[in-house]
Amino acid sequence: MGLKKSVVMVGMMGSGKTAVGTQLARLLSVPFIDSDDAIVSAANRSIAEIFERDGEPFFREKETQVITRLLEGPACILSTGGGAFMSAVNRDLIAAKGVSVWLRADVELLWQRVRHKTTRPLLRTANPRATLKEIYDVRVPVYALADLAVDAEVDLSIDAMARRVKEALLTRADVWEG
Repeated sequence: MGLKKSVVMVGMMGSGKTAVGTQLARLLSVPFIDSDDAIVSAANRSIAEIFERDGEPFFREKETQVITRLLEGPACILSTGGGAFMSAVNRDLIAAKGVSVWLRADVELLWQRVRHKTTRPLLRTANPRATLKEIYDVRVPVYALADLAVDAEVDLSIDAMARRVKEALLTRADVWEG
């Protein structure tokens, strides 16, 4: 069985979109693409530098362009930045060309994963934990619009999480060829 359409990983920063997506791509023998990496490559600057120099609206515009281009290509596992799914345009693109999978994790698990990272421009605030909670509260209702949701747990390995996602995908006949 092969993928008929791309699987788009959505969720908060720290939910495991890149790590789980990479492992899922291995399990399914398909390419893995990280939209943030594609933006960095195209801009020849880090996400933080883009935010700082050009602002978030510019970044979001480029993000939509990259997601559009990637969804036009061969079926893959596509990891998106945490804010990508907040855009109705991106949600519509993903719904038309792929299947969205929300990696659902609670705030405490997310905080444990991101608190030591310096690469998160949205968390460069006086109280990054409170900022994370604010972002979480705004985004969760939108992430709930994803086609599938798979719950993350503290003790779940990346491989086990990828297998959970694969099981969830097996419930969708529209995702598979043959």
